[in-house]
Amino acid sequence: MFESPIIDERIRGIAPGFRAMSIHVDATLAKEGCIDQNFLANACDFVSAGGPSWADAHLASWADAYLQFGSKPNRTPCSAQALRKRVLKDGQIPTINPVVDLYNAVSLRYALPVGGENYNAYVGRAFLTIAQGDEVFETVMNGEALIETPTPGEVIWRDDAGVTCRRWNWRQGIRTRLEAATGRMWFVLESLETMPEDALAEASNTLVDGLTKLMPGCEVLTQRIVAV
Repeated sequence: MFESPIIDERIRGIAPGFRAMSIHVDATLAKEGCIDQNFLANACDFVSAGGPSWADAHLASWADAYLQFGSKPNRTPCSAQALRKRVLKDGQIPTINPVVDLYNAVSLRYALPVGGENYNAYVGRAFLTIAQGDEVFETVMNGEALIETPTPGEVIWRDDAGVTCRRWNWRQGIRTRLEAATGRMWFVLESLETMPEDALAEASNTLVDGLTKLMPGCEVLTQRIVAV
């Protein structure tokens, strides 16, 4: 059973145009499939050619949202901006594993943050909220495990055990990191008002199509979530 993510009502004050697609996947009984090996490379080429048309406006909106909660987007940009910068600098990004490559490609092609999480590692529901500053965030620095705490007032994704992603979607924690296309997974595609509504739906459909090809027979639940 999957539980819907919770959006703190205070998020609306930071980003009133926030809306997202939540995708839960159960691949426990799925078969092993594959996706086009050029999917990520093609997305990088699309970005290098200037696409999509709303990219600059949408990523500027994310930078504004980060400023609203005291973060410096040039130092800690949203995940979509970080990926895009790497592609514009180097032309490509390295592959990680098929499922991460898939959602990174969707992020690049649609210029929006996309996260993928190991849902089996969650304790309670996913919650987009404002940090108090005493929450636990498990990460790695110089190859060594490290416990951090977020800055008070920082936007975080968390569950009952601690922070799963800092500065909204800037850095994912290691506890819920998705490393294989098996078990139960959760994906979230996050957008602001400067991304066309139909583009968010298209991005979601593209990800779902890729996931079902990668994991034939998986069960998928898609929900639209907003700041209320």
